[in-house]
Amino acid sequence: MAAAVGASLVYFTLNRSSSSSSARPKGSSVPAPEGERKYLIGGNWKSNGTLAEQEERVKTFNEAGPIPSNCEVAICAPYIHLPMLLATLREDIAVGAQNCGNNEKDGAYTGEVGAHMLTDLGCTWVIIGHSERREGFGMAGETEELCAEKLKVALGKGLKVMFAIGEKKEERESGVTMEVCAKQLDPAIKLLEEKDWENVAIAYEPVWAIGTGLTATPEMAQETHAQIRSYMSDKVSPEVASKIRIQYGGSMKGANAKELLAQPDIDGGLIGGASLKADFFNVVNGVPM
Repeated sequence: MAAAVGASLVYFTLNRSSSSSSARPKGSSVPAPEGERKYLIGGNWKSNGTLAEQEERVKTFNEAGPIPSNCEVAICAPYIHLPMLLATLREDIAVGAQNCGNNEKDGAYTGEVGAHMLTDLGCTWVIIGHSERREGFGMAGETEELCAEKLKVALGKGLKVMFAIGEKKEERESGVTMEVCAKQLDPAIKLLEEKDWENVAIAYEPVWAIGTGLTATPEMAQETHAQIRSYMSDKVSPEVASKIRIQYGGSMKGANAKELLAQPDIDGGLIGGASLKADFFNVVNGVPM
């Protein structure tokens, strides 16, 4: 662990000494048809990887070839590895965190990382409201209100946010999927101004499909995405609804990405397990061309 921390500090020093992201590999793009909304493919590395393993992932992604011009890509890594990604990951892949606090400034928040710290480091994205944090893992889960507060603070500090929502298996089977999603969205709708939504992507993640190998059919996913977009139109505005990107997250991988991303209201993915492998770029290349 000490070696990993030391190496991260070296990466941080190298990154801060550069006046821009010019020290990062340039990356490349391939022309693709522009649609109403640019696709967003986010990778969530969760609590995975040693420093050496993350370096190997960065190398794989740096060598993975061009990114379609109609697609934005971001990797959300563990806090301890963010400096390394910000120094070495190709510059056409944005770097983000998987969570942040609801504290707006420094203070007595032991163990917490503030959004202002992430922007100071150079991050551009953060995931808020992932089901694993809403549910809790050996700790109390985060409430809808807390997730909304974090969203507001993150946006206020200049981060873009993948705001995750989604239902459990029994809720899907009971036919209350949209009621659950609405309950998770409502506190955010109350807190945010209309212009704030420009920097939010909604990540619809059916909890029963996360890491299970189960995946909603493209038709099931499209139905829920369309319902979410309609809800945003009713509760925020038609303009916001037409522009906001709604990602699908639920065991999306190279094998099913193309069919899912072909749906009219699926604007990308929030990818877990597949983002740890070269298969991540099969998802990226699954966007309509």
